Amino acid sequence: MLAAGAAAVTVVLWASAFVAIRHVGHEFSAGALSLGRLVIGSLVLGVFVFTRPRRWPAKGDWKLLLVCGVLWFGVYNVALNAAEQRLDAGTAAMLVNTGPLLIALLAGVLLGEGFPRQLVIGSIAAFGGVVLIGASSSEGKAETWGVILCVAAAAAYAIGVVAQKPLLGRMPALEVTWLACTIGAISCLPFTPALVRETADARPSTIWWLVFLGVFPTALAFTTWAYALARTSAGRMGATTYLVPPLTIFLGWLLLDEAPAPLAFAGGALCLLGVAISRHKKRVSTPATISASPDSKPLSKS
Repeated sequence: MLAAGAAAVTVVLWASAFVAIRHVGHEFSAGALSLGRLVIGSLVLGVFVFTRPRRWPAKGDWKLLLVCGVLWFGVYNVALNAAEQRLDAGTAAMLVNTGPLLIALLAGVLLGEGFPRQLVIGSIAAFGGVVLIGASSSEGKAETWGVILCVAAAAAYAIGVVAQKPLLGRMPALEVTWLACTIGAISCLPFTPALVRETADARPSTIWWLVFLGVFPTALAFTTWAYALARTSAGRMGATTYLVPPLTIFLGWLLLDEAPAPLAFAGGALCLLGVAISRHKKRVSTPATISASPDSKPLSKS
């Protein structure tokens, strides 16, 4: 239940991030927004990491941390931010959430998770929902470069998750998230001049949205993701994020006045169904046990 709750927190906050990025992107460039978000996230996470006993990574873990930090936290954020300056939040969320299919494929091959039937069926159903939503969004006017950036973000996201999964068996989720976020922030340091310049020109409300992105969808949501990922398979956890696009579409309609077409609602329902199938576990029936108290008598054969 705790893992499911952590996954739910991640889904809600990541959906809100697509909408916030779309809003903040009017005043911050893709690189500056990425650096500001990651620096804030790293500082918040660092407060919690350094107020408790720490378990530093082994020498062999740094390679996976670098892959996760540079690709998922660095490349993913820059590519997504740039894409959302060309696409609406809902369309970007749907394109990026082709990532779970890549996660399931990579985890099945590289992590030995295999391809459970429920995961395959659920992923196909959920991906069908994403396709339906995509067919109904932006009236087919999605900019080509924006689509390419979203696909690049999805690939970076998938590789980062698969690199992160083995680390969570050896290190606490909080420390893995902080180290990856810090590595991502370091990889974005070339955007420092742009961040300083654009922060000086931005409205206070926009800066507060940037703080929100750093604290909640980054520091909190990536930690709850890592906590849940440590307690389930990468493929199954990835399929859970198919809930992000329909929720993003709803928030985009509510906050950005980006109204979805009726077909998008059918796609959202199919996404929900696919996630339910992929996370379903068959109950294993166990034979009833007989009390072994001193007063119990052996059963006689009939």
